Amino acid sequence: MSVRKLKPITPGQRFRVVNGFDAITTDKPEKSLLAPLKKSGGRNNSGKMTMRQKGGGHKRRYRVIDFKRDKQDVTAVVKSIQYDPNRTAFIALVEYGDGDKNYIIAQNGLEVGQEISSGKSVAPEIGNAMPLSEIPLGTIISCIELRPGQGAVMARSAGTFAQLIARDGKFVTVKMPSSEIRLVLSTCMATIGAVSNSDHQLLVSGKAGRSRWLGRRPRTRPVAMNPVDHPMGGGEGRASGGHPRSRNGIPAKGYRTRSRTKKTNKYILERRKK
Repeated sequence: MSVRKLKPITPGQRFRVVNGFDAITTDKPEKSLLAPLKKSGGRNNSGKMTMRQKGGGHKRRYRVIDFKRDKQDVTAVVKSIQYDPNRTAFIALVEYGDGDKNYIIAQNGLEVGQEISSGKSVAPEIGNAMPLSEIPLGTIISCIELRPGQGAVMARSAGTFAQLIARDGKFVTVKMPSSEIRLVLSTCMATIGAVSNSDHQLLVSGKAGRSRWLGRRPRTRPVAMNPVDHPMGGGEGRASGGHPRSRNGIPAKGYRTRSRTKKTNKYILERRKK
């Protein structure tokens, strides 16, 4: 994977850094795995705007991803690595021996023609999905379930990975991408390897219009608002906003919002580092 810095033949390209897309093998998605994706523009069912800074953007179709990897002990062949407009990671089209096709999140190093599978008895190789109880300690993993059979919910973004660091009874200890260390049931599934497209963090959009293509509308700075609109608004001249906080008055930059009585707190051994 690589990135390309464009020649500044226009002002919008002066600082633009784009993905090289070296890993992508085709630009035609599998039609049977496409679903429509409707835009809301931030409006609810009565047409009222309930979320700001949303709207516009290029039309997309959803790629149906297999996050559960519940086709056990059946070998699949990677047919192609594709771009997905709905996520930062690349996706892989895999075909099973019985003819079924699925999209999965592509791991770093996954190649066309490679055979992958999921189950208890498979080898801990890149792209294979296994229960956490069967994965060797110290292994780099991604696409982790939080509850058995739920499907992957953790470490799915481009370049992210977690590490399996300990095993104790029915729980395993996992170091998350955020540096949080938490317990996960050992019967949950995870995929071997880090998520693809690790260079995503190096990209630079180059111009405001590109954000509009992604469906993001402009955001007004809180310090430019009136006191009625935001706690950080108001003041004579270019007054700073005071203590940083949200529109609802909740402090930002270090204030902990997680409930102290949340039942799942007992599974977090060490909170993420600031």
